[in-house]
Amino acid sequence: MNTLTVVLWLSLLVPAQAAELFQNAKTAGADFDRVMAPLIAGHCLDCHAGLDPKAGFDFSIRAVAFRGGESGPALKAGHPEESLLWQYIESDAMPPEHPLTPEQKQLFKLWISAGAPWGTDPIDAFSKTTEKRGGYDWWSLQPLRDPVVPTLSDYDGADDDWGQNPIDAFVLSKLQEQGLKPQSAADRRTLIRRLSYSVTGLPPEPEAVEAFLNNESPDAYENLVDRLLASPHYGEHWARHWLDVVRFGESNGFERDQPRLNAWHYRNWVIDALNRDLPYNRFVKLQLAGDLLEPENPQAVKATGFLVAGPHDVVIPVSKTMRATMKQDELEDIVGVVGQTFLGLTVNCARCHDHKFDPISQKEYYQFAAALSGVGHGERVLPDLAYERAQQELAQTKKHLRETQKNLFELESIARRRVLASRATQENTELPLAITSPVAAWDFRKSTQDLVGGLQGTLHGTARQSEAGLLLDGNKSYLKTEPLKQELSEKTLEAWVKLTNLDQRGGGILSVQTVDGNIFDAIVFGEQQPGHWLAGSDHFNRTKSFQGQQEQGANEKEVQIAIVYSADGQITAYRNGKLYGNPYRSRGLHSFPSEKTEVLFGLRHGSPAGNRLLKGVVTKARLYDRALTSTEIQESAKGGGTFFSEAELVAVLSPSEQGKRKSLRVDRTELQTRISQLQSIQPKKVYAAVSRNPAVMHLLKRGSVAAPAGIVSPGGLTAIQGVNGDLGLAADCSDRDRRIQFADWVTSSNNPLFARVIVNRVWHYHFGRGLVNTPNDFGFNGGYCSHPGLLDYLAHRLVQENWSLKSLHRLILLSAVYQQSAQLDPDAVKVDADNQWLWRKSPQRIEAESIRDSILKISGQLNPQVGGQGYQDVKSYFFKGTQFYEPLDPVGEEFNRRSIYRFSARGGRHPLLETFDCPDPSTTTPDRASTTTPLQALSLMNASFVLRMSDRLAERIQQRVGSGQERQVTELFLLAYQRHPQPAELSTSCEFAEKHGLPALCRVVLNSNEFLYVN
Repeated sequence: MNTLTVVLWLSLLVPAQAAELFQNAKTAGADFDRVMAPLIAGHCLDCHAGLDPKAGFDFSIRAVAFRGGESGPALKAGHPEESLLWQYIESDAMPPEHPLTPEQKQLFKLWISAGAPWGTDPIDAFSKTTEKRGGYDWWSLQPLRDPVVPTLSDYDGADDDWGQNPIDAFVLSKLQEQGLKPQSAADRRTLIRRLSYSVTGLPPEPEAVEAFLNNESPDAYENLVDRLLASPHYGEHWARHWLDVVRFGESNGFERDQPRLNAWHYRNWVIDALNRDLPYNRFVKLQLAGDLLEPENPQAVKATGFLVAGPHDVVIPVSKTMRATMKQDELEDIVGVVGQTFLGLTVNCARCHDHKFDPISQKEYYQFAAALSGVGHGERVLPDLAYERAQQELAQTKKHLRETQKNLFELESIARRRVLASRATQENTELPLAITSPVAAWDFRKSTQDLVGGLQGTLHGTARQSEAGLLLDGNKSYLKTEPLKQELSEKTLEAWVKLTNLDQRGGGILSVQTVDGNIFDAIVFGEQQPGHWLAGSDHFNRTKSFQGQQEQGANEKEVQIAIVYSADGQITAYRNGKLYGNPYRSRGLHSFPSEKTEVLFGLRHGSPAGNRLLKGVVTKARLYDRALTSTEIQESAKGGGTFFSEAELVAVLSPSEQGKRKSLRVDRTELQTRISQLQSIQPKKVYAAVSRNPAVMHLLKRGSVAAPAGIVSPGGLTAIQGVNGDLGLAADCSDRDRRIQFADWVTSSNNPLFARVIVNRVWHYHFGRGLVNTPNDFGFNGGYCSHPGLLDYLAHRLVQENWSLKSLHRLILLSAVYQQSAQLDPDAVKVDADNQWLWRKSPQRIEAESIRDSILKISGQLNPQVGGQGYQDVKSYFFKGTQFYEPLDPVGEEFNRRSIYRFSARGGRHPLLETFDCPDPSTTTPDRASTTTPLQALSLMNASFVLRMSDRLAERIQQRVGSGQERQVTELFLLAYQRHPQPAELSTSCEFAEKHGLPALCRVVLNSNEFLYVN
């Protein structure tokens, strides 16, 4: 019984009967529950209940109510004049904004006079719907009904054959109540255009229109519906609707707005799931917990992109309190989108207090949040059997390579001993035996020429060669070689250098780079860390700190620096033969191709600018095509870079030893090649939910992380009838238990909101407004349901049809309601200007993406490729801590794909799409705006894309029909409007085309209402 009912009931009582209220001790509690509890709940408990009641007065609990709050005791049983509560009510001080009526005041006085008897304790503020808020009896929370389809045999408000579908019966019944009648069916040209846009978001081709017009089969329309629902473009169009609701974007938003280059997998998963008609309950369950339900299924992992589709702030506050608040903010966003998308409830509004309008307590908000608190943002590796097999083979191949290198090293050690013995002029008889053969070697004290392969080097700027070595002054001075003759993958860079000073930042000692200078690996000094040696690389892709000691002596004495790049991606540095800091694992080895790779000295990479140049002297350098061992590096440092030529080593080996060495070298090359191949097999990464160990959730007083008020367990909502909101979970249970149980609760066939909400969404997109005109809010503040019987019928039917969305579409599209003409009826407009009773099919403007896609399609330029990574039409760059996205209009087939495949950065809005109300992906958009502004016409007349497509459209028309002007105009109308021009239109258009040209006429048509709207 709501408050209004209480007042009406009281007004009908004669004074004697009213005076008897609360007098009988046996019925006083029932009187309280029936009369006073709804009155108190509706007018008092919004402020005076919960964790933090105003003035400390909680009116929901009997003992606390009598005790009162900050102003003292509130009730004195039997004495209203002495009760503070009555004094506030009588003086209209309470409720402050909307004082009680005389009848309501009288109830309070009678109740206090009778001793203020109490019934159910505490009062449940949500028990009944009042004029201010919804209760447990709110219509949308009730179990689904299976309503009887109305019988309309005696209804004369429509054509005899109009109502062939249960939907029509429900709508006709409402029309009859309103004294309205439906429109007759639209003509076939209108129907095929309407249906094509409604299902695929694209216009039909003239040939398809003519085929439909000439098809006299009674099943022609039904077959057309089935054909369009089977089109892959169906999934693309309806996925766009879904992505609006789930606020899908491909960048983080907030201050940094970094791109999410692997978020597109979720978009494609939605498209594919809709095309496959994945049952809706499964569709949702995978989005909530797919990674936990099927952890080995990459598609199930991709589905959880839903949970992290929204913005994510990567700037972590220093304060622990701020970090905790930030986490709660992000969790509220997830709670909000889950509650609104699947349940049509604004659960997130109960974070700081009980929901003001719906029966959702603050405690339930935190139970709901606890169920999702194990969700984290991030990239994760998709399950990949091929990758796992490659990793197993990689481990074995590396083992074989180590054995091969060991055998080769032992054989070459024998050769080195023989070479040393033959060097009669060598004074140092203790030269190291581990000296190896580089692919290139330089002694700059003698020349700039490579001593091994004869690579020619060119001095640039003020660089010069002297007896001291290669002199570099940091002023555009460097040496560059001709391209290498062999490929470099696994490698070692080694150089002897003396620095001019230790303050320089970023100069390159020895670098290998692609000839364009964009990709490089280098020995670098002081770039990221002052005074430290680093493995420089393009965009720091392979650069980390070695955590070595700061350089102290390289400005006074020459030092040997070597950096080893191993096949597994590990990078190790040495200084004077000793390990420098700690090795680290990079993102992976980069291969430098033969004939396209140069060697630099004194320049980090590219052109001589900024901090790339070195100040110092390089005396010697070595470049190896393999990863040297620590022993080899030590011996090289000990021997001052002494090396043996290939010819020397081969000359001292016997024929059998030469054969063995050749075989080992071939094996080594093959194994290294295979390692590179195996390492190139990388698992796909996806931006999706990352499961983490969730902490115990606390209810937070006023939503403040500084005011925890007790532990809560993960759960659902009590108010939804038919499903139990108590999930039976412990407060410290795992993310797996939480999300799987929660997903089962949300998607239960007994959850009435789950089915009602999706049915309403589908109806909304087909008709321009839902049966409930607030698709994300089925609560007290949402729109009322115009056809409750129809909504429940469709929801019940969806469950019966195994949650098939295509079956739901088919039922709606085959209805006479959908096929109605859009013809205006002046009399009906007076009764129902908004067409909520569906007496006609309201015209709808096509969405921004469909406008662009339609322009591409009729001009013959649409790339129909389905799936894949998509395209970017922005120039992305990072500046002063923020990622920027500058709009571009790129030309090419890869950019002519459907707009859903556009890289959708939150800071990278598309000028044409945004003009036509393409929503901001930072927030959920259940119902797009449809504005009319001058900018829209200006964009369609002047945008470079439209100008280019107008030219292509004119060319297509000429290819199809030749040069006759009337034929060209007719073809233009058939392509754009799916109809022939009227005589006056034909005459005017021909005259315009004669004067301004066919492309100009195409622009006019693309800017017309008939092109932009579907009747």
